[in-house]
Amino acid sequence: MSQTKDPGAAPRPAGHGDERPPMRDLLVAAAFDLFTERGYEHTTVDDIVKLAGVGRRSFFRYFPSKEDVVFPDHERALADMVAYLDADHPGQDPVDTACGAARVVLRMYAENPAFSVRRYALTRRVPALKAAEISVVWRYERALASFLERRFAGLPDGGVRAHLVAAAVVAAHNHGLRSWLRSGGQGDVAERVEAALDLVRRTWRGPEDTVVLITRSGTPMWQVVQRVEAALRDGGDT
Repeated sequence: MSQTKDPGAAPRPAGHGDERPPMRDLLVAAAFDLFTERGYEHTTVDDIVKLAGVGRRSFFRYFPSKEDVVFPDHERALADMVAYLDADHPGQDPVDTACGAARVVLRMYAENPAFSVRRYALTRRVPALKAAEISVVWRYERALASFLERRFAGLPDGGVRAHLVAAAVVAAHNHGLRSWLRSGGQGDVAERVEAALDLVRRTWRGPEDTVVLITRSGTPMWQVVQRVEAALRDGGDT
């Protein structure tokens, strides 16, 4: 197999000179070449290992099935996200932490835009891969919900809040990411995702300071408004 510099190949660690890429990366690159040329359904594991120049057993050492070779980096991204959630974030609102975890996953896509775009195009065409992608996304959402359930445990609506926020974070991430993928990877994907995550933060983040104004019932409304504005301006001290 001749080694080419494919801009849409799977992410590879930095090498030296003409060193042969790691076997796992060879298999992913060969698989995507064949999926593009023949179609996913008409490509077999035997075809992939033959093009990669390795044995059949080598394939199953890295991937349980042909389907798994399409998502070679999701296990790492999920592990990185869980590690981020388990780390200490002193004083940080749980919703902000969940949004930060979404950014961890986003890095996986941003590391190799060409590969991400290529995979997105493939999953749109193959129903089985679309279903597999949904399963992967559910695992991210479940990890977020598990973290938020712990953080919201003291709230009366903690359970439902955790799942709603987790779903909102995943939806915001996917909305920004997929609009970027549909554009062919043009522009800054982080900006697109951040705009959507900002809406999640503004909707679900913990309440800000509350201003309570006690006044006579006959006080003119303009004075009420004026006093509220003054309280907000002065940090609540009026």
